[in-house]
Amino acid sequence: MTSIALFNNKGGVGKTTLVYHLAHMYQRQGKRILVVDLDPQSNLTSSFLDEEDLSFLWDESEPTFPDRQEPLFSRFDLGGVWTIAQAVEPIVKGTGDIRAVDPIETADNLWLIPGDLELSRFEDELSTNWAKGFSGDEKALRTTSAFHRIIQDVRRRIDPDITLIDVGPNLGAINRAALLSSDTVLMPLAADLFSLRGLRNLGPTLREWRQKWQQVVLPWAPKELDLPAGHMTPLGYVIMQPGMRLDRPVQAYQRWLNRIPVVYDRFVLDSPTRSGSTEHEIATIRNYRSLMPLAHDARKPMFDLKAADGALGSTQAFVQVCYRDFKDLVDKVDARLAQVPREEPASGPALEK
Repeated sequence: MTSIALFNNKGGVGKTTLVYHLAHMYQRQGKRILVVDLDPQSNLTSSFLDEEDLSFLWDESEPTFPDRQEPLFSRFDLGGVWTIAQAVEPIVKGTGDIRAVDPIETADNLWLIPGDLELSRFEDELSTNWAKGFSGDEKALRTTSAFHRIIQDVRRRIDPDITLIDVGPNLGAINRAALLSSDTVLMPLAADLFSLRGLRNLGPTLREWRQKWQQVVLPWAPKELDLPAGHMTPLGYVIMQPGMRLDRPVQAYQRWLNRIPVVYDRFVLDSPTRSGSTEHEIATIRNYRSLMPLAHDARKPMFDLKAADGALGSTQAFVQVCYRDFKDLVDKVDARLAQVPREEPASGPALEK
């Protein structure tokens, strides 16, 4: 089992779309997948679940469905803890520790821990407790490790092959805790100035978080606590291409494309050679703009679109190209993961619900 956080300090590069399609392609390949939405904007959750599901999960069903007394779907029950915000609510309120989440099986062997806008309330708690954990304060460390412990509990119960973690485009306290809980970090990038600036901030910040966690926090932490190792190993980057022909990038696009390997080596890997080699580029994902509206309406991945969904003629051929591209991406990500030393999650009892 291993986990991958998909993260970019710059928003709007297609990160959430990439997580969604990676999850479904891994599932198509026979893997057991856990997806965790740790972005308070919860766009990934809304990709998996429709409005009625979200209405119930986010406790907004009463105004919309005033006569409904039962859960909307049989997989939900009124006493369950379904979202990441509900799981950390006792910490936010100061009434206790995390609660166990019931992951939602959105398809065979594909589970989701849903996000929630309410998660943003957890930011202050995480920020306040970060420095307190340097001296081994147990309460502070339980707060900082909340995401890790929630995810580990679910992983022990469903035994996924891959855990994909979606985080927001910032370097705040929520993302720090989210990334600490991940084994590896995959970076979706656009070939533009803003992504390069994001890399310049992201790389040194990841190293600082890793260093403080591993060298300052863990040596002083109580040994009985289930804390993340804080590896956050850079796995590489994926280029998310804008709307242009894949084989003929415009001049400005090519300019920034050539800069990405140099900036990645220097700021993310802190490489002394800074060769600018493209060895850390995992793949380039072309723009599928014509497929996105169809996939959104059909509530399925772009590579699963059928004629009944409106994918006719040349569009259906483009669907097959999309399938091959994402299958190739999964194969390349697996090859990178095979080079990363894996640590099995700590054994222990599941959390009480």
